[in-house]
Amino acid sequence: MSTPVSEDHASSFRAREVSAPTAVIDGVWAVPVPLHGSPLHSIIVYLIETTEGLILIDAGYEHPSCWESFQASVTAIGRDVAEIRWVLLTHNHPDHVGFAERVRELSGAKVAMGRADDFASQESRRGGFLAQLRNALALTGAPADVVETMYAEAIKVAHHTESLELDVVLDADTDITLGGVTVRAMHAPGHTYGHTVYVDSRGLVFTGDTMMAEGPTQLAIPSLPEDNPAADLFATLDRIRDLAAEIACPAHQFAYRDVAARAEELKAFHLDEVAAVRALMSAGSTAWEVAPLLPRAKPWDELGNGTKRFALVHTLALMRGVE
Repeated sequence: MSTPVSEDHASSFRAREVSAPTAVIDGVWAVPVPLHGSPLHSIIVYLIETTEGLILIDAGYEHPSCWESFQASVTAIGRDVAEIRWVLLTHNHPDHVGFAERVRELSGAKVAMGRADDFASQESRRGGFLAQLRNALALTGAPADVVETMYAEAIKVAHHTESLELDVVLDADTDITLGGVTVRAMHAPGHTYGHTVYVDSRGLVFTGDTMMAEGPTQLAIPSLPEDNPAADLFATLDRIRDLAAEIACPAHQFAYRDVAARAEELKAFHLDEVAAVRALMSAGSTAWEVAPLLPRAKPWDELGNGTKRFALVHTLALMRGVE
């Protein structure tokens, strides 16, 4: 378990409430934003104050309720959205990129994200989200009719707007300095291939969806034969562990201390998952054959198609981590 920076913030998360903005340290604000219609309930975006304006980490859904809540929170801490100079996106999922364009239109901020998550770059290499999902489902070895059914159901619930154009595409670790504050963008794949964490020189790391306070990490969709998101995540967790950061600021749940210990805990959990998959594999095994054999709260036959779809893709990702 991780030690919350704010017990009130952690309590609000556990009660499924959206708390008021919370100071992580002086000049850095955790701003919870409700996610309309999402089981995640909320996301935390972060505002970093500098003498030359604000840096925003992540940007919620593209939904009026997100935008209105965010604007109200910025006003509540005595600032203005027009002061935002940078929008630093951890990755390209819809609950992270949603109102980035609105901020840019209002403030003239620069929007940045990792190369592999830049929508134009992603499209040219692996296609959009739904194309990746379809490829991954086929790679699981599931029967064609199962793949088609799962894909058709995914289309009904997938909300991926993939039109955002970046001002800055991050190709490598990059320092961004504004008003005396330096934030290093650090490539951190595992949850997505272009996932980026942002390291504030005052001892904070903004971990996006790579390393929550509680629970596992959702691995990237392995849509190409060479993809290995489990190995990517293990390397990322080692990098975060070695930062000597004092506070992790994830995009969900709550900010917490004991960063290195949490990185080790999470790596051990996913290594155990890979070991469980390895024990069930034989030559030529497919995710379709292995996934039903893994331990879970409900028997495979009692799971809905959405849960099975997630389990299949996750199993495929774990299998790629088996040496």
